[in-house]
Amino acid sequence: MDTEALVVDALLQLGVEARLPDDGSDGGVDLVLDPDGVGIQIELKRRSLVSEGVAAQLLEASRPPGGSGGPLLLIVADRVTETARKLLTEHRAGYYDLRGRIALRSSRFVIDAEVSPVTRRGERTRALSGKAGLEVATTLLMEPQAGAAVRELARRLGRSPSTVSEVLATLRHDGLVDATNVVTDAQLFWQVAERWPARRTYLAKLPDPGDGNGVTRSLRLGLRDVRNETGWALTDTTAAAAYGAPVAVRADQLLDFFIPDQAVLRRATTLLGAASTPVQTRAAVRVAPVAAVCTRRVDLPPELWQWPLAHPLFVALDLAQDEGRGREILDAWRPDPRWARVW
Repeated sequence: MDTEALVVDALLQLGVEARLPDDGSDGGVDLVLDPDGVGIQIELKRRSLVSEGVAAQLLEASRPPGGSGGPLLLIVADRVTETARKLLTEHRAGYYDLRGRIALRSSRFVIDAEVSPVTRRGERTRALSGKAGLEVATTLLMEPQAGAAVRELARRLGRSPSTVSEVLATLRHDGLVDATNVVTDAQLFWQVAERWPARRTYLAKLPDPGDGNGVTRSLRLGLRDVRNETGWALTDTTAAAAYGAPVAVRADQLLDFFIPDQAVLRRATTLLGAASTPVQTRAAVRVAPVAAVCTRRVDLPPELWQWPLAHPLFVALDLAQDEGRGREILDAWRPDPRWARVW
């Protein structure tokens, strides 16, 4: 986990934004803080243990302190002793003790606050080992040639920059993305497919998309403003056919949906009933494994289809679960150029 990401994550907890220098050069400046629009340059040093003696050495070796026009020294360490903390703040420097305390002091501002401690753990060995990994991977796959900046991706996903940075570093290590976080080939798609959930809940009734009553609203179908609302997303075979994939759909084809969360799943089961036999089944639902499934839906013209569709990436991941017919469809499916073929 890189030092910059640790500091950015800690400061975000306090509502203070930090960023990399605009020119991207070194120049002794690792981060820039923007409290109240005032750009303050930060020089970072990383150590395991900082005692008073270590702090004195780092102060002596650093550039002129922040109050004298140079960057502000901030030492990041697993542990900073009390005497070292006092020495650093007295000399208009700062420290970030990863046990849960950060302090910075210059002529223009003071920060001295508790933050969440950084739990010591081994390096992530599998990028997709948790939900954050799936979120990062699917976001990259939706725009595989765009690349991604850590902080922008963290904002979009509501994740800490340190977590996103860790996932991206592992993806790069595994050769799944390049140095600019561009997807290199289909390997990332197939690794995500291995972790894609297949368990469904089967419903006895299908909600009516044209019914504006309270029952439908409580199910959060999200049909009024598909681009800006979270809601149900049609997937699997029927959605693939709507996108033009080479697959036949029966008139009585079971409709398969992703839904926003567990609360909607409970409501759907209560209001529409759980199907006790395959004959009774009218729809299948799953809680979306990543939020983008239900927030980045595709709304085809109403004369073509009445339900919003899951993004083609998520439809493809569903098809990939069928090692026979599903993968044959993927081999032959060339989606509209608006969407990248990443399988």
